[in-house]
Amino acid sequence: MEQAVLTTHDLTKKYKEQTALDQVNLIVEKGDIYGFIGQNGAGKSTLLRIVTALARPTSGSVTLFGETSEAGLIEARKRIGAIIESPALFPDMTARDHLEYYRLLRGIPGKACISKALALVGLEDTGKKKARNFSLGMKQRLGLAIALLGDPELLILDEPTNGLDPGGIVELRELVKKLNRELGLTILISSHILSELHQMATKYGIIHKGRLLEQITHEELNEKCKKHLRIRVDDVSKAVAILEMELGTRDYEVLQDGTIKLYSFYHDVKRVSLALTHNNLVIEHFAPGGDDLESYYTKRVGGELHD
Repeated sequence: MEQAVLTTHDLTKKYKEQTALDQVNLIVEKGDIYGFIGQNGAGKSTLLRIVTALARPTSGSVTLFGETSEAGLIEARKRIGAIIESPALFPDMTARDHLEYYRLLRGIPGKACISKALALVGLEDTGKKKARNFSLGMKQRLGLAIALLGDPELLILDEPTNGLDPGGIVELRELVKKLNRELGLTILISSHILSELHQMATKYGIIHKGRLLEQITHEELNEKCKKHLRIRVDDVSKAVAILEMELGTRDYEVLQDGTIKLYSFYHDVKRVSLALTHNNLVIEHFAPGGDDLESYYTKRVGGELHD
């Protein structure tokens, strides 16, 4: 197991009678791009605000880089860069002016960090262009540059693709992957769109109505959404023997109700059906299966709604 950069322990936040977070135990490990997914109002921003000290929990605790004490967390938060909600920008200031302002505000020594951050997000050539004339995507990248001042080890991004056009979303996605790959940054990124996170995240946390329903790796999610053929026949044992001996595959799973999930031959349905019928098996059900990512998320949240 990789070193945990961030963990929460029974983290709970209540606003009068409303529970925004309900005993959340989340783990972000070093090197993760952790996709934090949930509907609007699910509790994503509340958790990120607590981690970055913009809000206090009702109960539970946060551990950052192994630190749990109040003094230790103050120091640990200096190792975080974050964009929570929209970054505060000044219309009449250039990109470089913004970074100089925030560098001084945060007491970061030396100006080399400014050129480095601008280069990382592709804004090094904006010159005297004022922020009022930036596109939404450029403003988002400027916010990211501000978050990268001081060489953080954990980058927290709250719904960073909101309002971006498709081109801006692609730019931001590739930038997040680059920062993770080239700088080794651990990144916690929230969104309500699983299909977008799936193109960059290595691990996911699904939150619904303040409860963390599941933490799952990219590989585990792909396995759960894996395309397959769902087969029901009158003799499961004989069907399995045919799959192994005639079709030469063991890439299948037999469920408790006798349904066979066949992962190979998904694009050669005819060959499978012929093999079964030629051996006098009665096919009771034969259909493609496998969730797409949005369907998986909907089912997971839907299941929680009916718990």
